[in-house]
Amino acid sequence: MEWFFKLLSSGSVAYSLLLLSFTIVAGLAIGNFKVKGFTLGVTWILFVGILVGNFYQIDSHILHFVKEFGLILFVYSIGMQVGPSFFSSFRSGGIHLNLMAVGLVCLNVLAAYLIYCVVPGTDLKDMVGILSGAVTNTPGLGAAQQAYSDATGNASNFLAAGYAIAYPMGVVGIIIILAVVNFLWGKETSTQSETQDKSTVEIYTVQITNAALDGMTLGKLKQTIGKNFVVTRLHKAAVDVVKVPNDDTVLSFNDKMYVISNQNDSEAIKLCVGTRLEMDMALWDKLDGGQLVSKRLVVTKSEMNGKTFAQLKIQEIFGVNISRVIRTGIDLVPSPSLQLQVGDSIVAVGDETSVNKLGLFVGNSNTQLDHPHLIQVFLGITLGVLLGSIPFDIPGIPQPVKLGLAGGPLIVSILIAKFGIKFNLVTYTRFSAKKMLQEIGIMLFLAAVGLGAGEGFVSTFQEVGLSWFLYGTIITMVPMIIILLIGRFGFKMSAAQLMGFASGSTTNPPALAFSNSADTTGKASLSYATVYPLTMFLRVMSAQFLVLMAIG
Repeated sequence: MEWFFKLLSSGSVAYSLLLLSFTIVAGLAIGNFKVKGFTLGVTWILFVGILVGNFYQIDSHILHFVKEFGLILFVYSIGMQVGPSFFSSFRSGGIHLNLMAVGLVCLNVLAAYLIYCVVPGTDLKDMVGILSGAVTNTPGLGAAQQAYSDATGNASNFLAAGYAIAYPMGVVGIIIILAVVNFLWGKETSTQSETQDKSTVEIYTVQITNAALDGMTLGKLKQTIGKNFVVTRLHKAAVDVVKVPNDDTVLSFNDKMYVISNQNDSEAIKLCVGTRLEMDMALWDKLDGGQLVSKRLVVTKSEMNGKTFAQLKIQEIFGVNISRVIRTGIDLVPSPSLQLQVGDSIVAVGDETSVNKLGLFVGNSNTQLDHPHLIQVFLGITLGVLLGSIPFDIPGIPQPVKLGLAGGPLIVSILIAKFGIKFNLVTYTRFSAKKMLQEIGIMLFLAAVGLGAGEGFVSTFQEVGLSWFLYGTIITMVPMIIILLIGRFGFKMSAAQLMGFASGSTTNPPALAFSNSADTTGKASLSYATVYPLTMFLRVMSAQFLVLMAIG
C-alpha cells in the first residue's frame, strides 16, 4: 500500500484526477438517496468536495482549469438546449415572464445589498457567494470568482463558502413556495387571461363554401389570404376523389381541405374559405381508401442542412406534401423560405412509394444522427471564450466588466443554435449528448469548487454559518413571493406558468422536476425555457457587478 499513500502525497495529475473522480462518485452516490422523493442531486458533489478539501488539496492551477472548463461545458450545453426557442419565447406571454425575471433578479440583488448595508460587519464579497447560493446559480458563482481573481490576482475560493451554506435553502425554499402555489391555484384549469402560445400548429378540415373561390387555384388562394398554411389533402366533391394538391390545383365549390396552419392564422383562413368540419384522420382515410399515408421522416443528410423548401421542390419532384416540421419538440408550418436542419422531423403526406423515396432523399437514418458534430461545439467555445474576455466599462463600476467564461459561451451557443444553419453549421446534437455534456460540466465545476473551498470551510461555518443561512433564506424567498404575486394578480398567470417561471428564474432543476410532477399541460416546462436564458445572463452579470463593487 506504500504506492497508494505515496500517490496521495504526490500532488500529481493522477492524484488530482483521483480526488476529483472520488468526489463526483461519492456525491452522486449520496444524491441517489431521496427523502420523500426529494434530493439535492448533483449538488451533493459540492458538499463532498468541501469535506474532502478539508483534508486534501489539489494544485490550484489544475483546480482552476477544471473549474472553468466544467463551467464552460455546462453553460454551453444549456445554450444548445434553449437556443432554438429563445427568441420565439419573447412572443406574447414570454414578454411578461421575462419582465418578471428581470424584476426578480433586481430584487434578489437589492435584498443582498440591503443586508450588507443594514447588518454591521457584513462583507459585500461574502454576500455575492450567499446570493449565488440563494438563487441556486452556479455559473453566477463562477463568473464572480473569475471577476474577483482577474481584478485582484488572488484566489476566490472563499466565495464558495457562502454559496454552499445558502444553497440548500435556495433549493428547498423554492420548492416550498411551489407547493403553496400548487395548493392554492393548481386545481384551476385556466384563467381568463392565461397566455397561449400563438405559434402552436392547428390541424382542421374546412369545406369551400365561398363561391368566390370556385375555379381559383390553391396558390392564388394562399396569395389572397396572405397567411402561411399547408393543404395536405383535398377531397374533390364532384368526383369523390382525394388527392395531394399543389399550388396549381384548381379548387371547386364544396371541396374539402385538410389544413395545417398556425393557431393565430386559422380564423382568417376559415372565414375566407368557408365552413369548418369535424373530420378526423380516420374519416379522411376512409375517403381516400387508405391510398395516402402520413409518415414522419428524419432529416439526416448533411447536404439538406440549410436548404429551403423552395430550393428542394419536394412537391414538384416527389408529389408529396409536407404538413409539419418538428424541431426540438416545436411544430413549424412549412413555408418556401423555411430552412431545414439536420435532426428535423418532417411529416410527409402522399402515396407510400413517393413518401419512401422522399425518405431516402432526406436521409431518414437515425444511425447517422449518432455521429457527433463536434466542430460547432469547439468553434462555439472558442468564440465564447473570446467574447467573454472582452472588457467593457459601465458607469459606476470601478473595474471593466466581462461576460466571462459563463456569459460568453452561453450567448454564443444560443446564437449558434439559432442561426448556425445560415452559416451551414450542423447544430443538431442528440438530447442525450447535450445532457451528458451538461452533467459532466456541472459535476466538474461543483467538484472543483468544493475542493477549493474545503480548506477553512469548517471554521467559517462555525463563525457565521447560521447568520449566512438566514441571509440566504431572505434572499431566496421574499423576492420570489413578491414576483409570484405580481404574476398571479397582475398578469393573471396560471399555477403551471408560475411554477415554471420560479424554476427557470432560479435556474433550479429540482424545482422544475417538482413543477412537472404537478403539471400535466407542459406549461411549466415552457415557462422554464422562456425565462432561463435571460435569467442566466442577468445572474452572471449581476454577480460580477456586486463583486467588483466590493473590490472598489
